[in-house]
Amino acid sequence: MTAVFFVLGLVFGSFFNVVGLRAPAKSLFAHSRSYCPHCCKDLHWYELIPLLSWLFLRGKCSGCRAHISLMYPAMELFSGAYFSFAFLYHGFTPPLIYSLLLGALTHIFIVSDITSMILPSSVLITFSLCYMLYFLIDPPLSYWSQVIGGGVGAGVTAGVILLSRGGMGGGDMKLFGLLGFMMGVEKLFLIFLISSSLGALTGGLLIITKVISGRQPVPFAPFILAGACVTNFYGTPLIEWYLGHF
Repeated sequence: MTAVFFVLGLVFGSFFNVVGLRAPAKSLFAHSRSYCPHCCKDLHWYELIPLLSWLFLRGKCSGCRAHISLMYPAMELFSGAYFSFAFLYHGFTPPLIYSLLLGALTHIFIVSDITSMILPSSVLITFSLCYMLYFLIDPPLSYWSQVIGGGVGAGVTAGVILLSRGGMGGGDMKLFGLLGFMMGVEKLFLIFLISSSLGALTGGLLIITKVISGRQPVPFAPFILAGACVTNFYGTPLIEWYLGHF
């Protein structure tokens, strides 16, 4: 079954790529078929096989020969690995649905933030509704923790935006609000710690190596969601370890 979930992750990952690219431009349903973003050529079925099509075409469009970003097969591979890991971790239990939704959100927002620096509200609303429905099936230990987590996540990020004069965006604020609601206030602070550490380390390395300038904005959603994924699977033991040592 692990291999089945890996293949499912690849297939859904291809769809998540499309959502991440089109949702920021509000063009998710503007085209019924997938197409090359460079020459707008409709893609044939054999150009839509996750991961394999990119390898077969050597990373180029069959029409205009423009390069296809390595990000797309890499993200498909990410979803394949994530889906299989989530199944190994949870098995056929309700938390598997929770984790797969988080993986989908992570994939979509990494693509949208890297390509357009936008976290579409339509995607946030959709996943908020999905998690509300999920909590009807598998209620959290405390609804108050979820509600407070959502408020703290959005509120703290709003304060950072005001103090830094735009160091973070409104999409980041809404994303932290959703993650706080999903995981509760206790795990929210671990997400803050992991994401800010990863963001500072990566940003510093990019500046030192002169890949970006000191004032160039860096997409922060990938770091937020990396923190969320780590917290989702390992948050409880990490928090227990911290409380036991400090």
